[in-house]
Amino acid sequence: MRDLVRRIDAATPPDRDRAVDALRALAILGVVFGHWLVTALVADSGTLRGISPLYYFPRLAPVSWVFQTLAVFFLVGGYVGTTGQAGARGRGVTYRQWIGARTGRLFRPVAAVLTVWAVAAGAMLTSGAGFITVQALCKLVVSPLWFLLVFAALTAATPVLVRLHPFWPLAVVLSVDVLRFAFDGPEPLGWVNVAAGWAVPYCLGARWARRGLPGRPAIGWGLFLGGVCATASLVLFAGYPASMVGVPGAKVSNLNPPTLAAVTFGLAQSGAALLLLGPLRRGLRRPAVWAAVALANLSAMTVFLWHQTAMIAVTALGLLTGGALPGLHTVPDGTGWLLARLAWLPVFAVALMVCWAAFRTYERGRPREDSRDVREKRPARKTVVRGA
Repeated sequence: MRDLVRRIDAATPPDRDRAVDALRALAILGVVFGHWLVTALVADSGTLRGISPLYYFPRLAPVSWVFQTLAVFFLVGGYVGTTGQAGARGRGVTYRQWIGARTGRLFRPVAAVLTVWAVAAGAMLTSGAGFITVQALCKLVVSPLWFLLVFAALTAATPVLVRLHPFWPLAVVLSVDVLRFAFDGPEPLGWVNVAAGWAVPYCLGARWARRGLPGRPAIGWGLFLGGVCATASLVLFAGYPASMVGVPGAKVSNLNPPTLAAVTFGLAQSGAALLLLGPLRRGLRRPAVWAAVALANLSAMTVFLWHQTAMIAVTALGLLTGGALPGLHTVPDGTGWLLARLAWLPVFAVALMVCWAAFRTYERGRPREDSRDVREKRPARKTVVRGA
């Protein structure tokens, strides 16, 4: 283990910003633990159906403030996409080659999880499982994939978004919400915010990469305090939900599609992320800490794509006991369920590690198939010939 830690530390380029990788890892882990805490599969008359404890405990909305970390992921995505595209262009890599390599790494593991679940769904239906159960399980696995489509679209638009100030997509979100809620505009109009809402942190990350953030602590505090005040005002005085994730049965969701409250909350999270950069950089000077972050980033997509499958597997195996296990199959309507669910989290983590061991190779693909490899494939052959 010590040798692995040393090798990872030695292989890291000196100019790599390790804190950016740490922010990405924290964002993914926040989503994973958030889903495990606010999603329940209830056994009812031979079927499994999904339900949220936030429906029974609306006062637990602050839990969603901690674990709804998508804005940080898009902030980092904007930063990494901008630096990556600029670096590729400097090496002579075409836009088509660059985006092909980026989307390939993104969707290779998606194809694996969709294939496995297509086979699993067919097998369950063939063996007599109820359609409602199969639908509930597939929805848990597939529904988180929406953000990958948005992320891929924003990544593809990086050459345009690097020149776009975050204010403009924020203005679009504000306009859409005013039309929807103040003037009873059509509900489908809200889906404009799917792109515009997540473009706000993405453009902020792109601006960070392109121009830097002079006076970063002041900017971080400004985004954090301004975002917190704006979000609190929208929740307290404008009727926006307090939860930053969807709650079944709620009239309005802050996430589906994103509302102005979700975007201002994302700005607060982005400010907090910028404030964390300094402490993270100091902590990641330790080789062991950096090795853990680096390994987590190598399999970030695998962890994200299979975390719901891990929870489903534990839930299904628990049914073999013949009874409804607290925190696993029971209705999340009491404090006992919450305490029991916390006890199940380590079991979910173990199941996720099994999924990681089985499917991590789909994320890594061929060794380092990135934009530099695309550019260097042909010149590398010529060099070998001359050397021979």
